[in-house]
Amino acid sequence: MSALTGLSYLGFSRGRIGGRTWKAFDSALWNDIPEVFHSATAADVATAMKLAAQATPVLAALSGKAKAAFLRDLATRIEAATPALASRAQQETSLPEARCLGEIVRTMGQLRLFAELLEKGDWIDARLELANPDRKPLPKPDHRSMCRPLGPVAVFCASNFPFAYSVAGGDTASALAAGNPVVVMAHHAHPGTAEIMGGLIVDAVRAAGLPEGTFSMLMGDGKDVGQLLAQHPALRAIGFTGSRTGGRALMDIAAEREVPIPVYAEMSSLNPVVLLEGALAARGEAIATGLAASCTLGVGQFCTQPGLLLMVKTPAAEAFVGQLAAHFRNAPEGVMLTPAIQKAYVTVLAARETRGGIQSFSHGKGSGKPGRALPTLLAVGAKTFLSDRKLQAELFGPSSLIVWCDDLAQLSKVLESLEGNLTATLHGTDEEVIAHVALRAQLEALAGRVVVNGFPTGVEVSHAIVHGGPYPSLSDGRSTSVGSNAIYRFTRLVCYQNHPDAALPAELQNANPLGLSRLVNGVRSSDAAK
Repeated sequence: MSALTGLSYLGFSRGRIGGRTWKAFDSALWNDIPEVFHSATAADVATAMKLAAQATPVLAALSGKAKAAFLRDLATRIEAATPALASRAQQETSLPEARCLGEIVRTMGQLRLFAELLEKGDWIDARLELANPDRKPLPKPDHRSMCRPLGPVAVFCASNFPFAYSVAGGDTASALAAGNPVVVMAHHAHPGTAEIMGGLIVDAVRAAGLPEGTFSMLMGDGKDVGQLLAQHPALRAIGFTGSRTGGRALMDIAAEREVPIPVYAEMSSLNPVVLLEGALAARGEAIATGLAASCTLGVGQFCTQPGLLLMVKTPAAEAFVGQLAAHFRNAPEGVMLTPAIQKAYVTVLAARETRGGIQSFSHGKGSGKPGRALPTLLAVGAKTFLSDRKLQAELFGPSSLIVWCDDLAQLSKVLESLEGNLTATLHGTDEEVIAHVALRAQLEALAGRVVVNGFPTGVEVSHAIVHGGPYPSLSDGRSTSVGSNAIYRFTRLVCYQNHPDAALPAELQNANPLGLSRLVNGVRSSDAAK
C-alpha cells in the first residue's frame, strides 16, 4: 500500500492542504499516531459535490450487471488489502485482530450481496399496468413503474465499525448499488483506515470506467465539513451511523434546507431483553453465560448491545442475576474506541452508581490504565426506572441495567415507557412465548428485530434482516441499514405513462429483455407483456 497522505479524495484527485489538521489516537498505548490528516476545505466539499452531480445521470443509466461487476471488483480489492486494512484499524480503534478481520469479511459480503441483487434485477420492483383503450367509462392509460436512483448521497461513517458502517460499509454499498454517486464523510477516529479503503474504491471506479464523481471522501475532525456537505444543494440523501446528537443535528439541517432531503440515521438503542420465569428456571445458567458475553462483546460498543434487562423478581430471577453478575465480575476490562467515548461511559456510569435506588451487582477490578472500561451490572426497581428518564438513555459501553418488576403488568408498563429500539429480545419456554401474545406485540412495536431465545448483538447480512426500528434507533423506522432492503432508502419510484415501448427502460419493455419477475396487471410474471 502507498503511504498515507492524510488528504481527502475528490474523485480521482486529492484534497487541498489548508484545513485544520489532526492525528489519530491509539487508545491502547495512549498516544498519537504519527500521520497528519487534513480537514477538507469548503472548496473540497464543493468540488466533490460538483463531480457527484456530473456523475449522476451516467450512473442512473448504468446497467445492473455493470454495477454488479464494479461491486464484485471492489470486494476483491478489499480482500487483497485485508492485512493492511486490519493492521491500521487495530491501531486506530484498539479493536482486536479477529474483530477487524471479521468486519472486513462482512463488508465484502455486503458488496457481493448487492452485486447478486443487481445481477438478478428483480429488486427494481417493475410493475406494468397495460393500456386498455376500450375500457368504459374511460380508457385505461398505460402505466409502468420501477425504482430509480435519487442522486448524490452523503455517508457519515461510524466510530465503532471501521469497516461495516464506514467508507465501504452498508450505506455506501447500498447507495452505489442503487446507482447513486457517494460522498463519504470519513470518521476522524480512524482516518488512516478510511484513506486506505477510499483508495481501493477510487481504484475500482477507475477500473470500471465509471465517472470520476462516482465516489469522493472528505476528511474532517469537526462538525463544519459535515455541515457543509449536508447543506449542499446537490445532495439528495444522507446515511449516518452514530450518536443521537449527531443524527439529530443532521436531521435538523436536512429539514431546514430550501429543499429538504431524507436522512437515514441510525442512532441510539437500549435493546431491551425480557426474561420470563420458565426460561430462567429451566436454563438460567446458559442464558446468563450468553447474555453476559453479548453485553460485554467489543467492550459493549455495539449498537445492539443489550442494555436493559427486564424480569419479574422471583427466586429463579434472583438466582439468574447472581449467575449473570459472576460472569460480569469475571469479564476483563477493555480498551474503548476513543478517549471521548471512554470518558462519557465512566461519567454516566459513576452518576448511576451513586444515584439512590440503584444497586451494583458487579464491578471487576481494573488495571487503572487510561482508556479502559470495566463491565458493570446494575439493578433498579421499576418504579424508580419509570420516574427517571435519564435511566432510559443509552449508555454506550459494557454496562447493562436490570429492571426489577413486581409482575408482568408492571413489566408491560416499563415497555410502554421505552423509545424505539433496533432490537427487542424475549427469553421464555416455547409455551411462554406462544402464550404471551400481547407481550410479543409490545416488543414488535418497540423494535425492528424481535429475537426469541437468542442474543441480539450479531447482525447477519441477509435479504430478510432488518437493522432499524422506531425513532430514535432510526430516524425513519420504515427502513433498514443492513441487508438487501437497504437499497430502497436511496431510490424513488417513477411511473412512465403512455411511453413508446422503445423509449422505456429495458426493465419495463414489453419483451422483458432482462427476464425479470414483474407484476403485470396485478399478476407476477417473467414472460413478455402482451
